[in-house]
Amino acid sequence: MKIEIWSDMMCPFCYIGKRQLETALAEFPNEKFEIEWKSFQLDPSTPLQSGQDVFSYLAEQKGISVEQSIEMHKDVTERAKTVGLDYHFDKAIVANSLTPHRIVHLAKTKNLGGEMEEIFFKAYFTEGKDLNDNPTLIELAEKAGLPSNEVLEVLENDKLFLHNVHTDIIEAQQFGIKGVPFFAFDRKFAVSGAQPVEAFVQTIKELQK
Repeated sequence: MKIEIWSDMMCPFCYIGKRQLETALAEFPNEKFEIEWKSFQLDPSTPLQSGQDVFSYLAEQKGISVEQSIEMHKDVTERAKTVGLDYHFDKAIVANSLTPHRIVHLAKTKNLGGEMEEIFFKAYFTEGKDLNDNPTLIELAEKAGLPSNEVLEVLENDKLFLHNVHTDIIEAQQFGIKGVPFFAFDRKFAVSGAQPVEAFVQTIKELQK
C-alpha cells in the first residue's frame, strides 16, 4: 500500500499527523507500506533569513495580538503532547521551508526521506534549530545519513531538486489540496489533516477489502 504525504516541516499539525499515522500503521504488522513524502509550502513568501519568533509571525499572518498567538500555540503544544511530541515554540525560528524540502528530495534518492522529515520536524519544533542556516542543515542531513558533500551541493545550487518541489506543489493544487498534512492512500482514499488514529485505521481497512 502506498501512502503519499503532502507536508511542510513548518507545520505543527504535520508532525502530529505523522505520529498519528505511525500509530495506525503499527496495527497492521502484516501489511507492507510504502511512504512517500511530498513537498508543500504553507507560506512560500517567508524570508530566507527571517529569524522572527513564531508568536509574532503568526500574529502578523492572522491579524491577531501576540498574546492571542501565544495562547494558540499553547493549545497546539498540548495537542502535540498527546502523541508524545515536545514542542518548544518559544525557541522556534521562523524559516522558509524551500531549501529543507530540496534536501528531503535528495534524501528520497537514497530512501531516507522519512528519516530526513523526522529530523527536520524535531529540529524545528523541539530543538529550536534554524532550518535556513546552512551549517545546521548539513549537520541535520548528516544525522539522517546523507553525505555532507552532496548536501553542500544542494545548498550551493538553488536549482537542484527545485523542480521536484514545484512538481509536488503543482500536483497538490491539481488535487485541490489547500492545507496539510494530506495523506493519499493508493490514490483511492485520502485523509486530510492530523486526524485521530482511528481515521487512518479505517481508511487502511477500506483499502484492504
